Amino acid sequence: MHKLVTENITMKFGSETIIRDVSIAVDQGELVSLLGVSGSGKTTLFNCISGIYTPVSGRVILDGEDITGTTGHISYMLQKDLLLPYKTIEDNVALPLFIRGVPKQEARQQASAHFEEFGLEGTQKKYPKQLSGGMRQRAALLRTYLFSDDVALLDEPFSALDTITKGKIHKWYLDVMEKINLTTVFITHDINEAVLLSDRIYIMTGKPGEVRSEMKIETPRSQRQDYDLTDEFMEYKRQIVALLDERER
Repeated sequence: MHKLVTENITMKFGSETIIRDVSIAVDQGELVSLLGVSGSGKTTLFNCISGIYTPVSGRVILDGEDITGTTGHISYMLQKDLLLPYKTIEDNVALPLFIRGVPKQEARQQASAHFEEFGLEGTQKKYPKQLSGGMRQRAALLRTYLFSDDVALLDEPFSALDTITKGKIHKWYLDVMEKINLTTVFITHDINEAVLLSDRIYIMTGKPGEVRSEMKIETPRSQRQDYDLTDEFMEYKRQIVALLDERER
């Protein structure tokens, strides 16, 4: 049984159809990307998966249970880190635990237990303005993980980073995902990022947005150090560019 499934999700706003008959499946521990140009409906699909929107048709299935239109089952990390500037990193990260009613000191201890594996050790008492963009994204990802260590939706989490920082955090991200085994659906319009990080890629195109192609990346994530320099990487990239060109004509 798949961990997460969307079955023929269609979403409209008024008379405009934003996405149509979108079906994806994600297995436990997989990282699956939604790749496509802006406006192809990727974020709308995320909002349906998370329960923010209720689709006009179709279902969202988590561990065999229909969760369509209900919130609180799946964690969701937006493009911006949204760290609260007046709270320490420790308290920002522990926020999902505070919301659940975990006592403050216990919540801080639970959060701090993960700081080392997320490369955040020593930042507990600092404030967001004292951290680099890459470190802020690490903190935001840990907060997302503490909301739900089951399934996470990540909406272009690294898009605001400069190229050098993004390259470093990609390597870090591959490492930490191996450790925590988090099932992840990842939105990106960056082909390099999708090929480097994903187990599988769904390519979304058109208006309304539809899944037009699915691609499996054969090299295991654990073997992808410097993968972007390989011929295999470039071949995947060429295939995706060709698919996007074909679908957007």
